Amino acid sequence: MVTPTVLDIAALSRDDRLARTPDAAYGVLADLDQPVYVIRDATGLGLTGDGGVARRTGSVVLAAVPPLPPRQLGAAGFRHDHGVEVAYQAGAMAHGLASPEMVATLARGGVLGSFGAAGLVAAKVDAGLARIAREAAGRPFACNLIHSPSEPAMERSTVDLCLRHGVRCVEASAFLELTPEVVRYRALGLTAGPDGRPRIGHRVIAKVSRAEVAELFLRPAPEPLLRGLVEGRRITAEQARLAARVPMADDVTAEADSGGHTDRRPMPVLLGEILRVRDAVCVEHGYPVRVGAAGGIGTPTAAAAAFAMGADYVVTGSVNQACVESGQSAAVKELLGAAGVTDCDMAPSSDMFELGVDVQVLRRGTMFPARARRLFELYRRHDGIEDIPADERANLERTVFRRGLDEVWADTVAYFAERDPDQIARAEGHPKRRMALVFRWYLGLSSGWAAAGVPDRVADYQVWCGAAMGACNAWLRGTPLEPVQRRTVTALAHHIMRGAAYQSRLAALRSSGVSLPARCSTYRPSEEGPR
Repeated sequence: MVTPTVLDIAALSRDDRLARTPDAAYGVLADLDQPVYVIRDATGLGLTGDGGVARRTGSVVLAAVPPLPPRQLGAAGFRHDHGVEVAYQAGAMAHGLASPEMVATLARGGVLGSFGAAGLVAAKVDAGLARIAREAAGRPFACNLIHSPSEPAMERSTVDLCLRHGVRCVEASAFLELTPEVVRYRALGLTAGPDGRPRIGHRVIAKVSRAEVAELFLRPAPEPLLRGLVEGRRITAEQARLAARVPMADDVTAEADSGGHTDRRPMPVLLGEILRVRDAVCVEHGYPVRVGAAGGIGTPTAAAAAFAMGADYVVTGSVNQACVESGQSAAVKELLGAAGVTDCDMAPSSDMFELGVDVQVLRRGTMFPARARRLFELYRRHDGIEDIPADERANLERTVFRRGLDEVWADTVAYFAERDPDQIARAEGHPKRRMALVFRWYLGLSSGWAAAGVPDRVADYQVWCGAAMGACNAWLRGTPLEPVQRRTVTALAHHIMRGAAYQSRLAALRSSGVSLPARCSTYRPSEEGPR
């Protein structure tokens, strides 16, 4: 056991070859390509990355940690399979907030990004995938495939477009069960290798927040779904045979308390639970599936904690929304850049409104959470729009919709006629269903008003956001990346991963009984890093 050693200014070595000040000690710790030695000699205490200095006569090495460049964090298999430089993913943000520009920029920088296709009409998904393929030719990227129980046509369309553009990876999110479309995507990428073993051409990253859903992706596709796809001539019998031999996903992301769809689970609890389920399935079947951590990852300390718990990769979300490449408006980016860790709230979701599913959104600077909850309460209490009391309806039309509900219904019909006509057919003769579609008009457009920065709709901005945004802002305060205008997705990824490696080395020194100056306790960006 090493006696606890405090490195403070009074005790630091007077030898110029050792770090003699907290700033100098920080510099040694931040040189991640070199080891760190904690030395005591005749002149006092100090740090060095020079092995020659550490071996001098009269020097005592109290503790040491090896080099730890960011590329060594997480699973080598994640980097290899996805063709990236670090075990880090910028997760999808719906409605194109994870924009083609963002994803292409990340791809060129050796980082996996996921295009926010959820909620976009097919033409925009088509154009977005074409742009990414053009601007990041040959580079790996993912496309979000969101489970859409109320709009199955959207899920089918996204898979069709991914196949058309040769997308090699999808990030499957918000799934409550496996669907034919995600199984079809997985199976269509399977071929038999020379040894007869399945070769995976379509990778799936499943983002989950429940163990029972994780298990669906940790195992092969169910036989009934495969049989139905074969009978419908949507996959071949050979592809079904191969699909029965591989898990549904290559990677399962444990999504803890996050922006947008979330079960608000604490990351240490959820990640540990998913790792346990993964290990149990692996013992049973031998399927090697990686597990990543998402939700609350907005600082190096959070990323380091996830890696320390056994995460194979980390996923960021909310924090990327404030970066210059995101599809969010400048007005919302300023709101995000000023957010604190308590400035979020829960509100009914647009895509799962009838199921009572909530999303986590920014509360600061907007009245959306309160107005959305009001709509859901009305939906619960009444059987249709006609049942809403006249004064309540008039107030809604004046303050929330700013137009008559009959006009809103006409717009809704026109919208779904292009996107998913079955939605309107299912509402015929069902007043409550019609009311849900009218209320979803507001919930759906509110995120669009935010993304476009519509000035007279600021109070209605729906901004998906988790507490990681506030933590990130606090970490970046006083650094070159504090202004949102200087935050790029690659710089943020670079500094979170460098910082995670820094914090991991710090933790190793602490476990050896070394206590460092407060100046050394946190990695701080000193420059923007790569673009």
